[in-house]
Amino acid sequence: MRLPNLMATRNGRLIAFFLLYVTEGIPLGFAATAVATRLRRLDVGPAEIGAFVGSFYLPWAFKWAFGPLVDVFSSDRWGRRRGWILATQVAMALTLLSTVMLELPQQLGLFTMILLVHNTFGAMQDVAIDALACSTLQEDERGLANGMMFAGATMGAMLGGSGVMYLSGVTGFQPTFYFVAACILAVTVFVVLPMQETSGAARPPLKGSRMVQAGRELQAFAVDSFRSFLGSPGAFGGLLFSLLPAGAMCLGLSLQSNLAVELGLDDDQVASLGLWSSILGALFCVAGGYLSDRFGRRRTLFLYLALMSLPVFYLMNELSRFGWVMPVSANAANRPPVPAALVTALWVATLAYAVFQGLMYGTRSAIMMDVTNPAVAATQFTAYMALMNLAISYSATWQGIAVEAWGYPVTMMVDGLFGLACVLVLPWLKRSNPQGNHYTDELGPKRARALARTLGLLCMTWAPYTLWGDVFGAAKPIMGTLFTLIFVASALFLLAGRAVLGPSTGWPVRFGAWMAPLLILLHGRYYLDDLAKWLPSQGAGSTLMVTLQAIMVAVAALAGVLLLLLGIQSWRPMLAESTTPA
Repeated sequence: MRLPNLMATRNGRLIAFFLLYVTEGIPLGFAATAVATRLRRLDVGPAEIGAFVGSFYLPWAFKWAFGPLVDVFSSDRWGRRRGWILATQVAMALTLLSTVMLELPQQLGLFTMILLVHNTFGAMQDVAIDALACSTLQEDERGLANGMMFAGATMGAMLGGSGVMYLSGVTGFQPTFYFVAACILAVTVFVVLPMQETSGAARPPLKGSRMVQAGRELQAFAVDSFRSFLGSPGAFGGLLFSLLPAGAMCLGLSLQSNLAVELGLDDDQVASLGLWSSILGALFCVAGGYLSDRFGRRRTLFLYLALMSLPVFYLMNELSRFGWVMPVSANAANRPPVPAALVTALWVATLAYAVFQGLMYGTRSAIMMDVTNPAVAATQFTAYMALMNLAISYSATWQGIAVEAWGYPVTMMVDGLFGLACVLVLPWLKRSNPQGNHYTDELGPKRARALARTLGLLCMTWAPYTLWGDVFGAAKPIMGTLFTLIFVASALFLLAGRAVLGPSTGWPVRFGAWMAPLLILLHGRYYLDDLAKWLPSQGAGSTLMVTLQAIMVAVAALAGVLLLLLGIQSWRPMLAESTTPA
């Protein structure tokens, strides 16, 4: 029997993109719920689990870099987007199957590395799916299609999380890897293989190699995105909004599954909690978008974001009331009895959170589209989504560290309050009214200078932090995560600055492009302790460690100086017309 080409009809396209997004949600739900729960049962600490979940979202934070590759390295025979979807889905299944024989938690490092590669293919698939949606969906289909796509991702997370949890009670945990791979391949066989992608407009002839062409597109991406992000109050507000957590996040990350294990829920109960959370989240995602169309996006989003903190504060109060403050090993011999009321509070808080988070998801994407430059819509919107995944990544990381240092109630209080910071940006998130052919207003260069100076000063604080960082005590690892964000943002700014201003502008711009990779390499500071174990404690070993630490301080300080110098540039080239066609 010949399988239908779902791209040929309206309903077929809606079903196809729903199912394609299911494959995106499966690995995220698998990691954040199923694997995180399994690791906690194996007595892995919340900090390690938080770092694991955080690393899993990192490829999604940098998925914008895959766009030029997907655009240039494509096949007309297999389909420009379809070929990438086929290849990445097969690669996702193979990388997942390669972890079946690993032992947890002994091989957690290798397991994390393989799943990081697995999710890199998932992020590449997401870029190809979004590009396919832009080229095939009709204008009157896009609203409903986007709602179904987010619902598909939620259902995929439920399948990878709750579905795996249910199944593991029957088969054990390791065989569920075959189930997850089979779900991904089922969509490949029944949706992607019979798909017939329209050819679209003829591509311009390549100038040089495909790699050179990809480099040109990446440079054009950097220039146009930089102008778009800083070119208007709404777009700049969108940049800040994307980098901040979208409301309280702890009940949607590993903290919730950690608590579920500690409070005595078995795998089926954790799966049921995830199942009902996902169903509510999917339903209210659609409802949130509908209500925002009727009553205004900023007004409704403000309400949803504020409501997301309420279940967090409620559960925080219940944990404090019953004295459940610090993490308790599920295997501890002297475990305190778990009050039934505390388990009920976890259910109530988690389900209420799913409702408010669903309302938020249905509105947040729409408001980001409102502030996006139509000329570079795919680029800018994808970058906003990528930065939001970066916010999820660092949130999961700091919360895991904070739980072990401060306990659950304090971590939840900080999360609930910090999650409200994004509402301060909401007044900026309004549609711009560009005049003429330029999307960037006259204040765009001023914003670029202000951002350069801010990042420069933050980089230069690394030197005093290395000297007096111990005063932060248990919060020191969280400060390390904050500096990682500063270094990554500074590196991206330096690279984009060179693309916008051009190498002929001056030596700070040229040197900034060389400094950017060194800022990224500062992440190696987390491995200095491991390196020290392999070196002699005296003599050359100690000298090498001191030298490496001095080099890191020098890199951050020099980057800060370069950014401050960029803060006095005119940035007038930002006002040039976009190079990307609408």
